[in-house]
Amino acid sequence: MIRSRHPAPCSLTLAARPAGPLRILCLGAHADDIEIGCGGTILALLASRRNVDCHWIVFSGGGGPREREARRSAGLFLARARRRQIVVHSFRDGFFPYLGGGIKEAFEDLAREVSPDIVFTHTREDRHQDHRVVSDLTWNTFRSHLILEYEVPKYDGDLGVPNFFVPLRAAVARAKIRHLHAAFGSQRSKRWFTPDTFHALLRLRGIESAAPDGLAEAFYARKATIAF
Repeated sequence: MIRSRHPAPCSLTLAARPAGPLRILCLGAHADDIEIGCGGTILALLASRRNVDCHWIVFSGGGGPREREARRSAGLFLARARRRQIVVHSFRDGFFPYLGGGIKEAFEDLAREVSPDIVFTHTREDRHQDHRVVSDLTWNTFRSHLILEYEVPKYDGDLGVPNFFVPLRAAVARAKIRHLHAAFGSQRSKRWFTPDTFHALLRLRGIESAAPDGLAEAFYARKATIAF
């Protein structure tokens, strides 16, 4: 179940078009961003319904070892998807704001290819410049879609006050953390890339949303509609 709580107008729309699949678009600046930010939600969603098509786009790491990690991870998280398309671009890590129109063009190409029911992207308040660029271009490109902005914990201390929560079962949370560590061997030496980090954030958001298993992923739903 996905639910929202906030005094501002914030509701949800999850219905796919009649008789059609639910189409989700996952956007991440770097390999592991999507998984950290919304990996549990993806696993829960795919476990709850069979007709889900997913476009999974990573904007850096193409052509190197990080692409191999990104593709392996996407395969783990999207194992139950009806269809999946995984794209790993090669834009330079840490330089997204300074790369001219290349990333914008990639978004325009994507908009011509897919019209998603849900878009997962970085939160616009993220202090990593690459993350903010992806968030801004998501809103520029998919203005009429349901956009859920995910969070990535890091040294910058930029976690905010989310208003949209997805409760996770304990087994789903464990699978998310297990997949992260199975796929991203290059990150295991980093002090923040630990099971405790990922579980702690899930636990905190679970407390805030009164999740049944005490675990949840959180998002920022800045504009959403509900149709009856």
